[in-house]
Amino acid sequence: MPRRPHLLCLLLALTPATLFAQWPDYPTPGVPKSADGKPNLSGPTPRAADGHPDLSGVWQYQRPPGTPAPAKPEPGTAGANDIIPLSVRTSQFWNLGASFKDGLPFQPWAAELHRQRAASNSIDNPDAHCLPLGVMQLHTHGQPRKMVQAPGVIVIIYEANAGLRQIFTDGRPLPTDAEPWWFGYSTGKWEGDTLVVESVKFRDLGWLDVEGSPLTESGKIIERFRRPDFGHLEIEVTIDDPKAYTKPWTVTVYQRLMLDTDLIEFICQENSKDDPHLR
Repeated sequence: MPRRPHLLCLLLALTPATLFAQWPDYPTPGVPKSADGKPNLSGPTPRAADGHPDLSGVWQYQRPPGTPAPAKPEPGTAGANDIIPLSVRTSQFWNLGASFKDGLPFQPWAAELHRQRAASNSIDNPDAHCLPLGVMQLHTHGQPRKMVQAPGVIVIIYEANAGLRQIFTDGRPLPTDAEPWWFGYSTGKWEGDTLVVESVKFRDLGWLDVEGSPLTESGKIIERFRRPDFGHLEIEVTIDDPKAYTKPWTVTVYQRLMLDTDLIEFICQENSKDDPHLR
């Protein structure tokens, strides 16, 4: 029998955390204002002391521009009674291949693994067991993330499952003998106003989305961070994993700056009621 409870938990993950809890307000410094005194998120890109864009801030995932939310199925039609709404099942968090005409370019074994994971309602998704989410899941998660840019390193703190990434920008090379990590090992460099990040050494058979698109230990993730104005962030992500995919593929994630707030504490184990259903 299909096991659904943990999918409801994942649905909650797509709901902005501000609906459940709120951090004390504290004004975001340096926000440009429009003529009416309101925040102008289209204002100039802030820059660090070295002249590069400053990516610091608390960021919230946005649906890609121009992507309408799918209409709710009419009663009595296919999908109308599905516990997972169509708008969620076609989201980047849930299914990265939804925006590709022919889906993701899986190798045959990876396509079968993806099919099995989706058919089992993602029961083995690490997130359902309070384990770390994959990098792409963190980028597209409904809970926010905070970027802190400093000389030599950029730190990303994810509210979801208390995730933490370090992107080293001090010129060090990617390691060849590091232990595999949940979030891999990341180095970055600036190409003009774009931060280019390469990450390797991931744990084998990781999950890129809820449906279980895999990433192997030999895979590489290349991220291109751009802050085109004050309030928006674009992250172009390329997955290069010949073991799992027949060719590299790219998606773009969009995020919006959250003003006058900060991350809240989120302890997955403290809130998890789903373990009995996953055994």
